[in-house]
Amino acid sequence: YIRLYGRKFSREDHVLFIKLLYELVTIPKLEISMMQGFARLLINLLKKKELLSRDDLELPWRPLYEMLERILYSKTEHLGLNWFPNSVESVLKTLVKSCRPYFPEEATGEMLDEWRPLMCPFDVTMQKAITYFELFLPTTLPPELHHKGFKLWFDEFIGLWVSVQNLPQWEGHLVNLFARLATDNIGYIDWDPYVPKIFTRILRSLNLPVGSNQVVVPRFLTNAYDVGHAVMWITAMMGGPSKLVQKHLSGLFNSIASFYHPSNNGRWLNKLMKLLQRLPSGVVRRLHRERYKKVTWLTPVPESHKLTDQDVTDFVQCIIQPVLLAMFSKTGSLEAAQALQNLALMRPELVIPPVLEKTYPALETLTEPHQLTATLSCVIGVARSLVSGGKWFPEGPTHMLPLLMRALPGVDPNDFSKCMITFQFIATFSTLVPLVDCSSVLQEREDLSEVERELCSASAEFEDFVLQFMDRCFGLIESSTLEQTREETETEKMTHLESLVELGLSSTFSTILTQCSKDIFKVALEKVFNFAVSNIFETRVAGRMVADMCRAAVKCRPEESLKLFVPHCCNVITHLTGNDDVLHDEELDKELLWNLQLLSEITRVDGKKLLLYREQFGKILQRTLHLTCKQGYILSCNLLHHLLRSATLIYPTEYCSLINKKRLYLLQDWGKPGDLWNLDIQWHVPSSEEISFAFYLLDTFLQPELARLELYALGELEMSRDDVQQSLAIVHNCLIGSGNILPPLKGERVAHLVPSLVSLEETKLYTGVEYDLSRENYRETIARVTRKLLRYILDNSEDDTKSLFLIIKIISDVLQFQGSHKHEFDSRWKSFNLVKKSMENRLQGKKQHIRALLIDRVMLQHELRTLTMEGCEYKTSHQEMIRDLLCLSTSSYGQVRSKAQQAFFTALGTYNFCCRDIIPLVLEFLRPDRQDVTQKQFKGALYCLLGNHSGVCLANLHDWDCIAQTWPAIVSSGLSKAMSLEKPSIVRLFDDLAEKIHRQYETIGLDFAVPEKCVEVAVLLQKSGQPSSEFTALGSEEIQLGIQRQKEKNAEALRNYENLVNMLLDCVEQRNLPWKFEHISIGFLSLLLRDDRILPTRAIKFFVQCLNHDAIVVRKVAISAVAGILKQLKRTHKKVPICPYEISGSPKPSSIQAGDRADNQWLHYNSQSLPKTKEAWESCCFVEKTHWGYYTWPQ
Repeated sequence: YIRLYGRKFSREDHVLFIKLLYELVTIPKLEISMMQGFARLLINLLKKKELLSRDDLELPWRPLYEMLERILYSKTEHLGLNWFPNSVESVLKTLVKSCRPYFPEEATGEMLDEWRPLMCPFDVTMQKAITYFELFLPTTLPPELHHKGFKLWFDEFIGLWVSVQNLPQWEGHLVNLFARLATDNIGYIDWDPYVPKIFTRILRSLNLPVGSNQVVVPRFLTNAYDVGHAVMWITAMMGGPSKLVQKHLSGLFNSIASFYHPSNNGRWLNKLMKLLQRLPSGVVRRLHRERYKKVTWLTPVPESHKLTDQDVTDFVQCIIQPVLLAMFSKTGSLEAAQALQNLALMRPELVIPPVLEKTYPALETLTEPHQLTATLSCVIGVARSLVSGGKWFPEGPTHMLPLLMRALPGVDPNDFSKCMITFQFIATFSTLVPLVDCSSVLQEREDLSEVERELCSASAEFEDFVLQFMDRCFGLIESSTLEQTREETETEKMTHLESLVELGLSSTFSTILTQCSKDIFKVALEKVFNFAVSNIFETRVAGRMVADMCRAAVKCRPEESLKLFVPHCCNVITHLTGNDDVLHDEELDKELLWNLQLLSEITRVDGKKLLLYREQFGKILQRTLHLTCKQGYILSCNLLHHLLRSATLIYPTEYCSLINKKRLYLLQDWGKPGDLWNLDIQWHVPSSEEISFAFYLLDTFLQPELARLELYALGELEMSRDDVQQSLAIVHNCLIGSGNILPPLKGERVAHLVPSLVSLEETKLYTGVEYDLSRENYRETIARVTRKLLRYILDNSEDDTKSLFLIIKIISDVLQFQGSHKHEFDSRWKSFNLVKKSMENRLQGKKQHIRALLIDRVMLQHELRTLTMEGCEYKTSHQEMIRDLLCLSTSSYGQVRSKAQQAFFTALGTYNFCCRDIIPLVLEFLRPDRQDVTQKQFKGALYCLLGNHSGVCLANLHDWDCIAQTWPAIVSSGLSKAMSLEKPSIVRLFDDLAEKIHRQYETIGLDFAVPEKCVEVAVLLQKSGQPSSEFTALGSEEIQLGIQRQKEKNAEALRNYENLVNMLLDCVEQRNLPWKFEHISIGFLSLLLRDDRILPTRAIKFFVQCLNHDAIVVRKVAISAVAGILKQLKRTHKKVPICPYEISGSPKPSSIQAGDRADNQWLHYNSQSLPKTKEAWESCCFVEKTHWGYYTWPQ
């Protein structure tokens, strides 16, 4: 819900959700995976701390501390009695960070009492104490509570920091704590006395080689201070009346500037670059907080300590020289570009001119391409500040056209990286600026400034720029046709580099056309049309690039463009397919292929505009869908797919950076952000005409294919393999074209997989599609026909792998596809984030992005909603198709198996509890007594258990029922007589399986209980007013039933656990079990040791016997296991309470004093008074922990 709708609930509910989750997270014996799930959700609810103030919410700190102590400092984990995932530490620390602002005001004092006794510099507990202080101490208390907050510990800790000289490990944590304290309380702490020391230590921790003898500092000192926290500390101390920090910062950069020179390369460079990148972003963050951020309950910065314009100028001047040096660093120019982006937001007039001074010569030289790529990537960073101009840097925009014109030669087929950075450069600038000729404004208005007049007359060159850019692109295309770049023998696919260039070219061209005025567009359209029509391209490389350019043009203004392209392409295709012989040619005419390709690309536009040409499209499809030549019919299938998609999907139809195109004077719009609250997006929503056109296409082209395939599957019609593949390709393209308007599969729910008292129905999300239920649901028909066909092919021609590949695609899309694919969505999300980062304005914040980006984000959100498939009900129709996928996953052909397995894993991750239904079927293939399983099926089943790197791993599901089936089956499969288990691939598979289970296994809970407190909060939630809930409060019978169920479930889990241990022991004791499987089984047994249950006696005896096993692997496992068992069986020591003040006879000291004191004298070794008699020995008092009493005594 939060991912789709954000925090759309009342404040009352928000607080109750947090309280409920806090109670759930801190349940003492909660299974670790559930704890992590609750913790992540709680972090998400607490993420925006400005929404809830300390008055709304208070959270206790001690339950969190007890949980960290139990998990991060676990006494039993290293003995193998608990298995925690690797991520648990970071999740718990983030959780504490999120809860920290809401700790009660007494918390600081309580924490100091709790952890001060651990502070002893000669003991490892010092590290633990400081780590806890860094994590837990609250620093956001309001000024009136400071005496209960940091003032209790600040002098003590800073004194400690000043007095240590040998960089112990915990010093870094102290620095992190001070950095956070400084950031949260700017202006309330006087840091001046410590500033020289702070900068000296920061410089020391950068670890630079100074002087003639290269002193190499030992490794453990190199991780002294975290650069991020050092930067936080520096930026928080800047400003204020004394200006001392700026003086030291300038000194710091003067002393390290030479290390940024490109020829000085060494291991210190990463740290220095990080410092350079983080400092400007830290200052921008602080300026944003002081000047632009909405006022929240958090303490504001006092006026006296806010950064003044002079402070900002001084800062920019002290850092700009190192940044300009770092542009050409050996590690790349990324950090410098990010630093420049932030510096230019603050002082464009100091930052941009020196960058441009380096850029213009770089654009002129031909011999130093590295210099060009570095400077261009930095100009991309400052592009938005450059184009916006503003009061600080009004002449900025005048540089834009000269830069664009000079960048054109960078579109160079021989230098890939230069080409890509040039595309990015041109795309960035044309996104920010509407390419409109404003020269006519000069006659109309008199009140323009000098710069504006200059810009107006310069904007006449835009048209020239667009045409020159197109010429460059045509040159690039002509030099990368397939014939020129490689011989016939090699592959005919695009290489990786070519596909990147294609992407860069098409996105840049489409950005330019989106942004340009109608007049410039007309000229560009003519030009690209003539280029496409007067040449014939091969369809693999050059053809794709030209078709992309044409598509970009048609997308921007569909009406004018379609008028040119569609009639032309249709005429050529009709003319060339006039003779029926063409339909049976193996190799088709190049011109025909090229026109088909062009037509299939230009139909990826607003569906309403395509309706005019529906008859022509119908005729072309009739002529070309059944061409014999594979290349030909695939292009025709693409045309069908794109027509259907354009007609049925919901998408924005324009991305221009201006809404109001009528205004002539457009210079104010350069670099302007879109207005989030009236974006005025033009959506394409399928009209009834388009839907009927889509169904006309499906009825005309999909229906007959399905009918033919059904007859073929019944054995009533002869079809060649090529024909079957052609039909399947048509079916698949129709499915992914119209997936959006085909309702999901129906069917009965598969019942009795899990008992549950809450309803397990799926939540239906409305995504703007009205399904027309009066028409045939082709999804059902495709599913039915494909299953019949699959049976027929597997029985009669299993070696027709190409058809099987298509069937796998179809099954996967019938199950999953609702209009977009997950992997495409993920890559779009990534690239959206990259573009956003390169053009964002962190100083102003508040989502001040370019309009095109905002529209993109809205579209991504819409797609996210259509892709939300989690928690789908598992119906019989899904069950049948997943079983088909399992059958294909154990086929005789390796490629069929691997393709089917990927689809199988995706499906398993989609439907609720379907794994419980499928596991027994997979394990059937591993039964040792079966004679009818082939080696290939066995291998396929093992792969199905192993899973892929991201999805479900069937062998290791987090559930006693499932593990109790899979683990013994894996071990006992070693008894199989029919399989050759020595084959290297099989051996490797078993190794991978065992390794994956060991890596991913987390201790599974046995006794699950819900404390009273959780129930109390849940009852409050049910009573909350907004929105009022329909549910009536639960009666006592229902609650009793729930508690009863819970007890039964716990008892069943315990039964399963003991059965599993016994079954594994039975397997190991089989005389003829191969050694490898014995080792796997012993490994599984070692995972089943637990904190809360002692292992069954039989297993303990088995491990003790293994202590002198002949294999060292087994001996090591046994030693570890027996140590764990002994730890569990260990008797508790007798303990006596003592009072140190009574023993020593001295009173409690009034202030804290570390080291030797009168009250800890009795712990010291004293050779004068050794206990030499029996009475003296017995009256002697021992404390076994070395740190107690060094700093203070525990409470």
